[in-house]
Amino acid sequence: MKSILLCSYSSSGFSWQDKVDAGLPTAIAVSSLIAVGTSHGLALIFDQNQALRLCLGSTSVGGQYGAISALSINHDCSRLLCGFAKGQMTMWDLASGKLLRSITDAHPPGTAILHIKFTDDPTLAICNDSGGSVFELTFKRVMGVRTCESRCLFSGSKGEVCCIEPLHSKAELKDHPITQFSLLAMASLTKILVIGLKPSLKVWMTFPYGRMDPSSVPLLAWHFVAANNYVNPTLAFCRGDVVHFLLVKRDESGAIHVTKQKHLHLYYDLINFTWINSRTIVLLDSVEKLHVIDRLTQEELETVEISEVQLVYNSSHFKSLATGGNVSQALALVGEKACYQSISSYGGQIFYLGTKSVYVMTLRSWRERVDHLLKQECLPEALALAWSFHEGKAKAVVGLSGDASKRKAVVADRMVEILFHCTDRALKKCPDQGKIQVMEQHFQDTVPVVVDYCLRLQRRDLLFSQMYDKFSENSVAKGVFLECLEPYILSDQLVGITAQVMKDLLIHFQDKKLMENVEALIVHMDITSLDIQQVVLMCWENHLYDAMIYVYNSGMNEFISPMEKLFKVIAPPLSAGKSLTDEQVIMGNKLLVYISCCLAGRAYPLGDIPEDLVPLVKNQVFEFLIRLHSAEASSEEEIYPYICTLLHFDTREFLNVLALTFEDFKNDKQALEYQQRIVDILLKVMVENSDFTPSQVGCLFTFLARQLAKPDNTLFVNRTLFDQVLEFLCSPDDDSRHSERQQVLLELLQAGGIVQFEESRLIRMAERAEFYQICEFMYEREHQYDKIIDCYLRDPLREEEVFNYVHNILSIPGHSPEEKQSVGQKAMQHIEELVSLNPCKAAELVATHFSGQVEAVIQKLQNPFLLFQFLRSLLDPREGVSVNQESLHASPCITEQFIELLCQYNPHQVIDTLQVLESYRLEETIQITQKYQLLEVCAYLLEKKGDVHGAFLIMLERLQSKLQQFTKESENSRESSSLKAVEEILVETIALCQRNSQSLNQPQREALWFPLLEAMMAPQKLSSSCAPPRLAEPLKSLTMQVLNSMAAFIALPSILQRILQDPVYGRGKLGEIQGLILGMLDTFNYEQTLLETTTSLLNHDLHWSLCNLRASVTRGLNPKQDYCCICLQQYRRRQEVADDIVVFSCGHLYHSLCLLNKECAVGTGNQARWTCYRCNSSNKAGKLSEKASEVKKGQLAQAQVKMSPSCPSPRGDAAAKKAPSELGLDPQQIQAFDQLCRLYRGTSRLALLTELSQNQSGESRRLLGGSKSSPALNSIFQNENFQLHLSPPPLSED
Repeated sequence: MKSILLCSYSSSGFSWQDKVDAGLPTAIAVSSLIAVGTSHGLALIFDQNQALRLCLGSTSVGGQYGAISALSINHDCSRLLCGFAKGQMTMWDLASGKLLRSITDAHPPGTAILHIKFTDDPTLAICNDSGGSVFELTFKRVMGVRTCESRCLFSGSKGEVCCIEPLHSKAELKDHPITQFSLLAMASLTKILVIGLKPSLKVWMTFPYGRMDPSSVPLLAWHFVAANNYVNPTLAFCRGDVVHFLLVKRDESGAIHVTKQKHLHLYYDLINFTWINSRTIVLLDSVEKLHVIDRLTQEELETVEISEVQLVYNSSHFKSLATGGNVSQALALVGEKACYQSISSYGGQIFYLGTKSVYVMTLRSWRERVDHLLKQECLPEALALAWSFHEGKAKAVVGLSGDASKRKAVVADRMVEILFHCTDRALKKCPDQGKIQVMEQHFQDTVPVVVDYCLRLQRRDLLFSQMYDKFSENSVAKGVFLECLEPYILSDQLVGITAQVMKDLLIHFQDKKLMENVEALIVHMDITSLDIQQVVLMCWENHLYDAMIYVYNSGMNEFISPMEKLFKVIAPPLSAGKSLTDEQVIMGNKLLVYISCCLAGRAYPLGDIPEDLVPLVKNQVFEFLIRLHSAEASSEEEIYPYICTLLHFDTREFLNVLALTFEDFKNDKQALEYQQRIVDILLKVMVENSDFTPSQVGCLFTFLARQLAKPDNTLFVNRTLFDQVLEFLCSPDDDSRHSERQQVLLELLQAGGIVQFEESRLIRMAERAEFYQICEFMYEREHQYDKIIDCYLRDPLREEEVFNYVHNILSIPGHSPEEKQSVGQKAMQHIEELVSLNPCKAAELVATHFSGQVEAVIQKLQNPFLLFQFLRSLLDPREGVSVNQESLHASPCITEQFIELLCQYNPHQVIDTLQVLESYRLEETIQITQKYQLLEVCAYLLEKKGDVHGAFLIMLERLQSKLQQFTKESENSRESSSLKAVEEILVETIALCQRNSQSLNQPQREALWFPLLEAMMAPQKLSSSCAPPRLAEPLKSLTMQVLNSMAAFIALPSILQRILQDPVYGRGKLGEIQGLILGMLDTFNYEQTLLETTTSLLNHDLHWSLCNLRASVTRGLNPKQDYCCICLQQYRRRQEVADDIVVFSCGHLYHSLCLLNKECAVGTGNQARWTCYRCNSSNKAGKLSEKASEVKKGQLAQAQVKMSPSCPSPRGDAAAKKAPSELGLDPQQIQAFDQLCRLYRGTSRLALLTELSQNQSGESRRLLGGSKSSPALNSIFQNENFQLHLSPPPLSED
């Protein structure tokens, strides 16, 4: 509902300040009169005209009794009860203004009257005081003396009641069986009670609140609601943001049953709840916003701000300020937003008492709501709202009475008035000058709305008479009107249209050249409103074939003439062998569909043919199709022109049409005769005519085969015709359309034509024609599956499918062992051909089904390269073939044979392959690699064998040879290309030494590293003085790399001693290695400096962390209040109980026993951890997390301070004795550590250094071909949120 003001407010000018010294308003009660209580103890009585009728009481009495805190008027508006802030009550006669009773002893003195309520019994009233007690007041008159007897219904010592609401019934419901109980609802601070006052006091229901905000206001409201043809009272109550509805019923035995209804969840806290009617409720939230709610759908209809009312609150009475404030803190907290006495409802109106005036809220009637939108010129919205009233879907409806038909008639009349108003307004405000587009847009906003609602109201007479006449005055409006009718005609919502409107409609669309729209409209129109001659002429001129067929069929019951017209268009180009245009193809398709509809009894393009015409139409169509010549036939026309034309146009679809038609021929003798006649004509036309392609001929015989295969077949076809077709399709001399002819013959056989042929002759002809799919079809019928393998291998288009076929035969159950054996033998015979076709699939096939015949397969593969491809696919898992090596019976000889072939055809992949292979012998493999001079592979195998020294010697030999080559190239002043090879071999050799040095002793390490160092320094000794720079510099760099690598495994003094023992350097040539030695010393100094810096940083971080941890643990807390947030009692009052006080970092304070009762403790003994009950419940947290790192501010606040009472706890010593001896963090230290982590976000330096050292050591230990090493999955550097903070840690507050 868009911007519809449901609620209207009026400020009632109740001005009394000029007449009496009344003071400020404090309470209001409304019946046929309006009573307002004031702060000076006066009760002012106004009538409905806002005139002051009575001023009850006096300021002197007000000074004695205090302000009026509650008012109540009885049902006949004859008595008024006043409750005062100091506890007194008075009863007044509203007719005479006399004081009838002054009640001072009905309840304990010193408490204010919060509520006073009349019941339906005029002698019975209920009051509620600020002590939380509820009293029943019985009024009697004995011997002319008026008395009042009081009875306590509920004592405030058992729970303070702050709201009461007796059940009031209207005059028409006074005989309702529930009224005899005089029900009363009471809301305390913890629960709801429903009691019956009559015939005896009885509690019928109690309902606890559950968790809620202690400051929220309890609310109660009764109303009689109709449900399931019964009217029963419903009690609505809430405290906070959830409204509960309770349905109260009385059963046959006289007992009362209370049933929970669907409750209402809100996003705001309520301070008032009021029923407008049984379906509409009005809610007032804590920020003084009114919410109008539909109770059944829970839809919010309107939200209104009423802050300008300046609503009067009853806080002072709930705090009992007039009697010294002697109320509980919990009741005073509830009273902060209490406005019970400031809001009153009567007769569908709600009165709000403001500080200066009274505001009245009521729902607008349905007419007022519609008129309100009309005044704002929101015509579509007004019609939509009125239609919702018409359909009974509107919410908060006021002013509509009577049964449904009467309500609809009233609303429909109003909608017709609005439609006329819309029409006149659109014509009146039409722009006289301007573009046509502007005028069209103007009428597009109005005319479609008028048309739509006229059709919804089923007022076609109004639409096509008065409305159409009005819009016809303007040509643009008339065009828009006619275009608006199109969607309703197409959806068959508008069938009956006057002849004049129909004529104008067709002319309008024809003028705008929207002929496709005209065709769609014609086929949905009533044919009696059309000029048939004119429409047929228009359709033929504009190629509207659907419309033309519809007019012929529906207007003249003529079904053959449209066919003749369409045949005349498509027959000439087909008979001449020309290709059809796109329009002619569309016409041919329409003709096929039209013939299919006629033969199936359906009308074209929509609906059905009348049942009495169906047999006649079928016969006419068959007679038309089997005509020997057309009506205007020339001498050159071929026989059966209509069937020939359809066969040439689309053979397959025409035969499908006939097949669908033949399905309906059961016991119709004449139809069966037509069926045989058409089949004979088809055979005569297609077999004797050479113009048809093999595909077309095959379609015919496939069609015949399906018809002959039916169990109730009555057709007769000469078998020799099938033999002729077989000869025609299997002609080996005709290579054209080979695939097409094979597919046609296959479809013919699958359709049941196999029974028409001799199978042996069919197989011979198929093999001669190379129809391998036909052969496969025949072999499969005879279960000769092994021969099908030959069919796949011979067919170049399907040879790859042979692997799946063999696998399926050998795997899928259902085939006999003999059949599987024959297929397996055939596959083994062609194994070489299969391997050459796809080595991977062949290897997978062998591994799956021939795992025990691997050696036999190898013997059959004579081609070495073919054998190499097969073994690589079989043994190398990187080829992607899923082979289970355990089930594969492959001996080490086979693996070694594959390795030898690999050395021949792909030597660069030998090492990578050896890393993934398993079943080979090292000695034999080493011999193979030595045979083919693969030194690198040989070194790898020796290292794997455990001969590290042997592997090192081979690598050293390779390095020395490359160094010699490099030296020669450099001395001859040529560009050296072997330096890169030297570097690569040196890196591999260093890696070999590093991998194995961890497991060797010191002499063994020196046996590896010193020969390597000597090999690198030897070229520098030969001619050090005349060595060119291109030779010296690279060698020095590589030698330094060796020294840096060996320094991790060989002590520095040993390295220097070995260098000095060298004869060359021992004779005064130390200057040549001075650079190497200085480089080693620089590396040592750098590492020493790095170690000292790291140690300093770690010590600084540790000192900073411990300082902040100590500061966080020792920081004190300041509670927000001095009472427990659960029991709402000051902790000083419970000092006599051995209970601890727990204070949280959020500022909330609790007794530890209260937290235990609310299950807010995790753990036992001294290590118990607490969670803040109030923060946890307000944030609606789920499970309490036990991890300290998941504690969030405002959700699960950890307890930081625990104070013990002055008297020692008897449990203290026992708990101390049971304390565990292990050291650990207590809850306060845990939270302090969490705050420290939040203060210094990011990863610590120690964690970074640890991660770096682990990564470096892991890389140094990685084997050359080890597949087990994997990257650290939990590395902190792989975290996408990792940030490197280079700034110093923040300073914490002391």
